[in-house]
Amino acid sequence: MSFSEFTHEDYEVIARDWEVLKASAQKRCASEKEMAVVQKAFDFANDAHRNVRRRSGEPYMLHPIAVAQIVVDDIGLGYKSISAALLHDVVEDTEYTVQDIRERFGNKIATLVDGLTKIKNVLDTEQKARGTDLSQQSLQAENFKRILLTLNDDVRVVLIKLADRLHNCRTIEHMPEHKRDKILSETMFIFIPLAHRLGLYGIKSELENIWLRYKEPDAYADIKARIDRMAEEKGSEMNEFVRPIEEALRKTGFQFQIKKRIKTPYSAWRKMQEKQITFDEVYDLYAIRIIFDANQHSGETERDQCYHIFSVITGIYRYMPERLRDWVKHPKTNGYEALHCTLLSNSGIWVEVQIRTRRMDDIAEKGIAAHWMYKQNGYLGDGDYEMDAWLGRIKDILANPDVNALELLDIIHDDLASQDIYVFTPKGDQRTIQKGATALDFAYLIHTEIGNKAIAAKVNQRLVKLSHVLKTGDKIEIITAQDGKPQHEWLKFLTTHRARNIVMDYFKSERKQTLEFGRKTLENALSAQGLKVDEPLMQRLEKAYNAGSREELLYRIGIGTITLDDLADVAKHSSSGRLAWLKKVLHMDSEKPAAETTRETYIIGSSEPGAPHFAIATCCNPIPGDPVTGFKSPDGQITIHKKTCPVAESIAATHGDWVVVPKWLEQAEDSAFLVRISLKGIDRMGLLNDISRYVSLVMEVNMRKLSLSAEGGLFEGYIDLYVNSRDILEQMIRKLSSIEGIEKVTRIDL
Repeated sequence: MSFSEFTHEDYEVIARDWEVLKASAQKRCASEKEMAVVQKAFDFANDAHRNVRRRSGEPYMLHPIAVAQIVVDDIGLGYKSISAALLHDVVEDTEYTVQDIRERFGNKIATLVDGLTKIKNVLDTEQKARGTDLSQQSLQAENFKRILLTLNDDVRVVLIKLADRLHNCRTIEHMPEHKRDKILSETMFIFIPLAHRLGLYGIKSELENIWLRYKEPDAYADIKARIDRMAEEKGSEMNEFVRPIEEALRKTGFQFQIKKRIKTPYSAWRKMQEKQITFDEVYDLYAIRIIFDANQHSGETERDQCYHIFSVITGIYRYMPERLRDWVKHPKTNGYEALHCTLLSNSGIWVEVQIRTRRMDDIAEKGIAAHWMYKQNGYLGDGDYEMDAWLGRIKDILANPDVNALELLDIIHDDLASQDIYVFTPKGDQRTIQKGATALDFAYLIHTEIGNKAIAAKVNQRLVKLSHVLKTGDKIEIITAQDGKPQHEWLKFLTTHRARNIVMDYFKSERKQTLEFGRKTLENALSAQGLKVDEPLMQRLEKAYNAGSREELLYRIGIGTITLDDLADVAKHSSSGRLAWLKKVLHMDSEKPAAETTRETYIIGSSEPGAPHFAIATCCNPIPGDPVTGFKSPDGQITIHKKTCPVAESIAATHGDWVVVPKWLEQAEDSAFLVRISLKGIDRMGLLNDISRYVSLVMEVNMRKLSLSAEGGLFEGYIDLYVNSRDILEQMIRKLSSIEGIEKVTRIDL
């Protein structure tokens, strides 16, 4: 922030933005009295922020106005939240106190502002140097814990914070790069999954696109240009697709509207990464949304009416049965309800169609705020029960005093990021459980005693082990024995936090001695590898061994379900071994962060005197030309990751002050970085010769490994090779793609 006298133009732009917000707020306020509070909040904040400017040079007041605009338009909150959004920076950035706000605006608005002020304070706090004791925690993780704890107080604080984060991301180009990387990593790690879980799809999508625009700018620009071009070229085809649907629905008497949409750049990019496909292979780029007014007097349920529309439109176009998704009968845990199907247009384009009532659309667009509104008006659908159940589960986790900050952050992140499936009891009752859960997780979901006495399960009438992984639609019966009891090995495959905790609590009597034994065993094993026991290393170990907490890691080592006997050989002989990976990725011997004074740009590969040593992270293997971020250890070594690397996202989100800005040096011809490319196509005689000749003789690139297999006339495989830049790699991919028989060449993770 900076201070300078406002000009006439500054006052005009503030007044212009306020008039837009005022018009939106008037529609949301129930009375003139409520609108008067919003007006008073604007006047107070406008005076408090007078002559204060943001990094961009614009008047600071434009920021709280923009946040309030998101609060009312995109989230649908009421006058107290709009007022709190206008006031959210007053206590932090001016001489006014929370008590001043309370005296002028009442206790509820003051409480919201206080919660937002605390979140801002903890997010802006830099970590201090600390020792290496196992019990010490990441301050940034503690900060997130405080943010998430506001879910127990008033969820509106988190909703307003999401609006604040969205506007800050919209203007993030004015931030220095290391701050930008920290903010975007926090956003991807916590705020985007949180927006998704709270049903705020518009905010989630915009945050995702901003993340991609700065993390992978070339990919974002290319995909956006393709989408824009396709939208222009195919616009008339979409109109032709919609026209007969509109005519048919009018004849049936439905009151409706149809919205057209095309996939976002991030959504297309994500699918390309996950499926290892090209943009041209993303077939579900188009979608239409049919939003209709449910007839409460027709005798049909909302789901019946959705299927009525489905029957009408599938009488016009052929649909893909395997792509039918009934989120009306089985709502998502964030309350989302809709019937999805995919239709084939007359021009050969697959189009996703989403069928929703007006109520469903409100909840889909404005999430939990709309959920509250309908609940207050006496309507409670299946989606609302799911939302309440999820919030209750989160509050239970947050209220657990035994969970430390880092454990809590991992638990909440995993819960936010996880996908849920729906399964059924023997009586046909539906239950929601996280994707990847086992039959034993389900047993504990039903009741603690059923889990404790479980010995096997029947899934769809077939006898399976308790470790059997469930899938959507499974019908599960748990088989118990009177003398059954929890087993130590269950911790190897239990997935849900609740089930893990119950099993570990069962063995609590011997827990203290087991934990101490596990601690000593781990310390000895790490010492033998030349690694010190410190906080970042312990975090990575927890993830490597799929432990839900620090205590669980030590406990499982203590009881022997995690064995460390082979780690010495793994670390010594394999660069992909867990400890070797940890060594290369972390390069951190304590939690002492890099000082703020080291925020200059670091040139990777510089031979200048005093230049730091660089290490390339083996989790993502960046090469020159990739957008990268770095983490600086106390000894000065810098580890380089791709900006989109999940490991880097996790580290930056929980230890943001380790982030530095690295830049690639012009690489010498003899420098080499290991990459892997995947090849698929039609097998033919001489194909292997053509591939190896081009790679070795034409491009003069060293291959470390080539693995191809053919079956039924098709082949697939990969090549590990050393290149000195992304340009060389992309040139090679283009040329290999032109070889007869090769259908697809893509870069993949090692």
